[in-house]
Amino acid sequence: MIVASFQEQYGIRLRTEAANMPWDEFVDLAAGLRPDTTLGRIVQIRTETDEEMLKHYTPEMRKIRSDWQRKAAKGKTEKETQDFITSIQEVFKRMAGVRD
Repeated sequence: MIVASFQEQYGIRLRTEAANMPWDEFVDLAAGLRPDTTLGRIVQIRTETDEEMLKHYTPEMRKIRSDWQRKAAKGKTEKETQDFITSIQEVFKRMAGVRD
């Protein structure tokens, strides 16, 4: 998803064109990925909490979300799970350019 998202947004082919990209530049570009990229869409599906939006999820979207939640919650306390979800939501907000 990261490779596809970099190609979609920046036109960068990570496997061939970014071999010498400094790590901090990669991190900055990854943090700047828009929500309309492959990775952005998956992050949105995984972290959505709006019940009205969830009503309109397709079966495939529901599966993506439930698989992720199940994996994220495995062996975690409720607080750890909520903290993790909050951190992912913050990443998505940064990707969308939303500030608190």
